[in-house]
Amino acid sequence: MSDWEAGLEDEEAGAVMRTVVRQLKLWRESAGLTQAEFGAAIGYGEELVSSVERGRRIPRPEYLDSADEALGAGGRIAALKQDVAEVRYPKKVRDLKKLEAEAVELGAYNNSVIHGLLQTEEYARAVFNAHRPVLTEDEVEQQVAARLARQGILDLMTGRRVFSFVQCESTLLRPMGGRMAMRQQLERLLEVARLRNVDLQVLPLDREVNSGTGGSFRLLKLKGGATVAFSESPLSSRVTADPKETTVLDIRYGALRAQALSPQDSLPLIEKVLGETRK
Repeated sequence: MSDWEAGLEDEEAGAVMRTVVRQLKLWRESAGLTQAEFGAAIGYGEELVSSVERGRRIPRPEYLDSADEALGAGGRIAALKQDVAEVRYPKKVRDLKKLEAEAVELGAYNNSVIHGLLQTEEYARAVFNAHRPVLTEDEVEQQVAARLARQGILDLMTGRRVFSFVQCESTLLRPMGGRMAMRQQLERLLEVARLRNVDLQVLPLDREVNSGTGGSFRLLKLKGGATVAFSESPLSSRVTADPKETTVLDIRYGALRAQALSPQDSLPLIEKVLGETRK
């Protein structure tokens, strides 16, 4: 459970974990079990049970399932899995996920890597493995899991959101994770590009004008009418709802969409690059 160490620097995660810990401890004590006895009943050591009950470790889903069964909780402990899964991810990921869930329209330009919502698991892992200073294996897996967890919003059945992505052609040519991983990633792009609520455009490298040289960014238009912008730099990411800034990025994104190939013309280019990976 090393990759489920609790990072409770933010108030929301701390509040959720305190509730979960309190429930686990109450159920165990009501059953008259010591931590050692409870650990033996669910297949974990006393030290781990103690770490969970002190809020130092986030219990995995299988831990909660075993606890529910051993304590006869009738699903009440297992029901905590959803809340626990959310606080496993870093706060900035949870905040971004909430904004994306509230958005009715999302537009994103990327000039370094494939957008996170479009990444395959292997591609995402290669992106995080490329970080310098290096991330630990546990940190990489945590970030990959968090990224994949956000991708459900692309499903048309879960909402009527509209998505627009502009990818610089360079992101298609850079073989993150190797040829096989990149081949799978390009196939994923073609799959997503055919969704009715997604427009995927490629900005060719031979374009004389590129309004996105300042870096990647995304715009989220929320249900209430507000627009939120999210931009990234090498050392930080920034969210702003200041109309002066979001208007600038909105204009820039409109220019990028005009400079890029249309969604229909972008598909053949992606297919061409995919064909090159098969040679």
